[in-house]
Amino acid sequence: MLQLCNVRMIAAGVIAVCPGLVYGQPASTGSGPAFPVKAIRLVTSQPGGGADFVARLIAQGTAPALGQPVVVDNRATGVIPGQLVARAQPDGYTLLVFGGTFWLQPLLQKNVPYDPVKDFAPITLAHSSPTVLVVHPSLPVKNVKEIIALAKSKPGMLNYSSGGAGSSAQLATELFKSMTGVNMVQINYKGTGPAVNGLLSGEAQLMFSNAAASAPHIKSGRMKALAVASLQPSELFPGLPTIAASGVPGFTSGSTIGVFAPAGTPAAIINRLHQEIVRVLRTDDVKKKFFDSGAETVGSTPQELGDFMKAEIARMGKVIRDAGISEP
Repeated sequence: MLQLCNVRMIAAGVIAVCPGLVYGQPASTGSGPAFPVKAIRLVTSQPGGGADFVARLIAQGTAPALGQPVVVDNRATGVIPGQLVARAQPDGYTLLVFGGTFWLQPLLQKNVPYDPVKDFAPITLAHSSPTVLVVHPSLPVKNVKEIIALAKSKPGMLNYSSGGAGSSAQLATELFKSMTGVNMVQINYKGTGPAVNGLLSGEAQLMFSNAAASAPHIKSGRMKALAVASLQPSELFPGLPTIAASGVPGFTSGSTIGVFAPAGTPAAIINRLHQEIVRVLRTDDVKKKFFDSGAETVGSTPQELGDFMKAEIARMGKVIRDAGISEP
């Protein structure tokens, strides 16, 4: 539902998005007319999720400088947000704020009504959160090498918790399996919350979990963290080694959220939007809210986001095909 003013409790606190309060003036994009001259719509996923969280921070921060309302349009998670933006006018007034499932969806499902490369113009990679390899405390392992050795000594005996077909937990585990040669069995739950509960109960022995879902349980001792899946050590988990440095070179996994416009949007408008969005992302307030929610600010260039997306499609496409992962 399109919402002009919404106050919602999110992981980082209470964020009020009321973009009609203070506005500046539209700015010239160079050779073209002033932009923007009307409200900008950020199409994203359902309220309360990570993409919605990012969209609301961007809306709140960019509206005053852009001189127009920036509204958040929540849609059902899946192909609908991408389809809506792909078909929108390429004028900068309809943008997509969505996670990596947006560009992986065509690999998981038939007849997706958009092409993530051809139908969109990248603006910036806004948000990144590393996956963490966690195990039930009863599992007798202390590091990545030990869990690989245990899995190889007992093929098919370890169960891993997953939030469903094509979930980040499943994709990360299948990538880990392919890079280490281990055999583990998936327990498929309906969503991240039930998957986390499956690990906490001991029904599953391990999980590649997102930072926000796992951090409280790691602190309480109900989960044991072995390593983080970023290529470099993460400030979100001080002292925790990376999987890449723990015997699986090059391993990386995490959730990301990017901002996109429809393909054909003029470069001057893309540059203007990029400038204002990245300015907001790099403020201390937004950095702290991201960090408190288990994520880090990126603020990439449009080219960097485009290159990253293409590389992820190629890398994870192979994992999806080899493992036979699909959604109905």
